[in-house]
Amino acid sequence: MDADQRRKRKRANHGGTTSALKLILSFRSLTLGIILFLFTLFYFSGSDRSPFRPVLRASGFTRVLPVLLTQDYFGGGGKSLPLVIESRVLLPDHLLLVLSNRVRRGESLECVYYHQLGDADLLDEMLVKLAISADDYQESKSIVRCELPPVNYSAAVDLRRPGGEVVEGNWMASSRRAAKWGKVVYEAILDWNTVVVLAKGLNLKPRREVDPAEFRCHFSLSNNLSREESFVFTTEATAAAQEVVRCLLPRSIRKNNTALAEGIRVTVSRVEDSSASQALPSVAKVYNPKSHGMRGEGEGKYELCACTMLWNQASVLKEWVMYHSWLGVERWFIYDNNSDDGLQDVADELNTRNHNVSRHVWPWIKAQEAGFSHCALRAKYECKWVGFFDVDEFFYFPRYSGQTPLPGQNSLRAMVSNYTDSPTIAEVRTMCHSFGPSGLTEPPKQGVTVGYTCRLQAPERHKSFVRPDLLDMTLLNIVHHFKLREGYKSTNVAEGTAVINHYKYQVWDTFKAKFFRRVSTYVTNWQDDHNKGSKDRAPGLGTEAVEPPDWRLRFCEVWDTGLKDFVLGSFADVATGLLPWERSSSSSARRR
Repeated sequence: MDADQRRKRKRANHGGTTSALKLILSFRSLTLGIILFLFTLFYFSGSDRSPFRPVLRASGFTRVLPVLLTQDYFGGGGKSLPLVIESRVLLPDHLLLVLSNRVRRGESLECVYYHQLGDADLLDEMLVKLAISADDYQESKSIVRCELPPVNYSAAVDLRRPGGEVVEGNWMASSRRAAKWGKVVYEAILDWNTVVVLAKGLNLKPRREVDPAEFRCHFSLSNNLSREESFVFTTEATAAAQEVVRCLLPRSIRKNNTALAEGIRVTVSRVEDSSASQALPSVAKVYNPKSHGMRGEGEGKYELCACTMLWNQASVLKEWVMYHSWLGVERWFIYDNNSDDGLQDVADELNTRNHNVSRHVWPWIKAQEAGFSHCALRAKYECKWVGFFDVDEFFYFPRYSGQTPLPGQNSLRAMVSNYTDSPTIAEVRTMCHSFGPSGLTEPPKQGVTVGYTCRLQAPERHKSFVRPDLLDMTLLNIVHHFKLREGYKSTNVAEGTAVINHYKYQVWDTFKAKFFRRVSTYVTNWQDDHNKGSKDRAPGLGTEAVEPPDWRLRFCEVWDTGLKDFVLGSFADVATGLLPWERSSSSSARRR
């Protein structure tokens, strides 16, 4: 079959659309027209040149539009929601599909690939593969991970349920192209009258802010990733650093109701390429943290929260959360970077035990700093203090020589709350001690706090708690501490008062998993053959995941059983000797 015949078959396939689908598309075209009309009103109300300045209010009809666009009007009760593909992102090791509605987490779906001939995708020559995973995303969306397209197959991948019909995504777009990771706007979060845009491809240097006058933001309702897309608004940037650009919202939205910005697509361009047609491709729509998961009116903020990003560390999450909850952490933001080890199930179990844990799916690879900026914005509306530290890091209050004994419950919260009303202190830093395998060859059954007891003598680095409403507008951070607003500073906790036990070099099988997966944007991967002297590397390990013969004895200069003794003395069940994170949820329920 020649190319002309294939294209004819492709057109014939498109022409066979059922009348029901045509009706859906007609309805959606009508609603899109209404949306664009309303947005035009926004445009004129925000223009300095136009005397016409209508006030746009969220009518009942505009509030139900998102529901209308995703409901299955012809499906009847009890059917699964349709698969509405909003965006596609080509990541280094998989293809990510963003759906504009919810599917069941873990649902079995199939990715549909089309053979590509020139610019044409041949719909009659398709390949079907089972999706890697399906998961929740933000508050009302889903993501599906597909294998990378085979050679000569398009990245414009569609979905179907097993045995069902193919659902082509991006029905509003004239282009079905996938954005390439490395040059894409991937998240946008509302912060008062600004939007904080996270983007790959700005090529900004780490640890530096840049002149925001170099950037502009563009806003649109369209799902189209095409560079020919027409954007309705353009606004100036007010801050920029690393992968973060903060821009003003369009003036008409600022004047009326900033919450109306939620769901609007946004992208970024440089001033020298200030035309929206030269902006980065975008899969980001404005997310409003104030409308999701906030505490009730009059409840006030939590005193102490914690944020972390992890990959496949569900096995240690219970120990980390339970231990630090005892020390006073009240709220947990868990950023899940593509785990496949049942992390949600662990989070659900922790919530049944009255731990306030929320799992936030973070599908973006090598974007930890931006993820922590995102978390800081979420936390500022709920928390007075938020700590940024990893699930292998545990705060420890050592015995005071000749003074008080071991600390009591909520000691960590009490430590930071001393500075809550400070006119100058916005960050509390604590030093870390790095622990080694401690002679072990298998993960310790009672947890890392009990199993690892040998460490390096000198402390390394620090981790921080910050007051999120006092961070610099750039949200510039070096993973675990932020640039503070002018006029504020940090304070260091004395090592005799509190330290962090960092179980950095665990048994080889655990460490090897870490070797293959780094999440920090500006931290060198273990396997990269440069910057070998970085403190983020294991000294002497090199770039190969080959276990050294003496691994279990490395990094052992000081035997330190302080935290082990404290945990066994304070947390172990008197009758069984079990620690809280060792007990199953069923046995805990029986005890209650």
